[in-house]
Amino acid sequence: MFQVGELIVYGGEGVCRVEAVGPIAVSGAKNDKPYYTLAPLYRMGKIYAPVDTSVLMRPVLSRKEAEDLIRKIPEIEAPCFTERNPRVLGAFYQEIIRSHDCSDMIVLIKTAYRKSQARRARGAKPGQVDERYMKRAEELLYGELAVALDMSKEEIGGYIAEAVGK
Repeated sequence: MFQVGELIVYGGEGVCRVEAVGPIAVSGAKNDKPYYTLAPLYRMGKIYAPVDTSVLMRPVLSRKEAEDLIRKIPEIEAPCFTERNPRVLGAFYQEIIRSHDCSDMIVLIKTAYRKSQARRARGAKPGQVDERYMKRAEELLYGELAVALDMSKEEIGGYIAEAVGK
């Protein structure tokens, strides 16, 4: 069980702070079970999630885990996924987003980036599906890395580029 004040990754929302744990006074909510009251770090609002929810919740990476992950970025292989059907491509990317695994997010970013670069080299625009999911993966990954490394989300891209020498 997570504690008040703890930073966690909650489903597709990204990093949230646990503000309370216990019953909530919201119409329609069952007061016989505890809920987490979560405050997303990168948008306004509150999330009320049952403690026993099936939505993924996990602790944010530690500083060491974040630094180790960034150091390994050059070694992370991105598959050559050449699917042209937007539905199949979207399903592939959505599965990665749902994994909430930072290494998988890097795979998605690298795959979509590689495809976009190849399209640009041929004089074509990057694919919308690739661009949309790459942006989403960057938002989730950079948000978590920013918290782990005590930086702003906007600083992470430059930090990664410098750390991997690109």
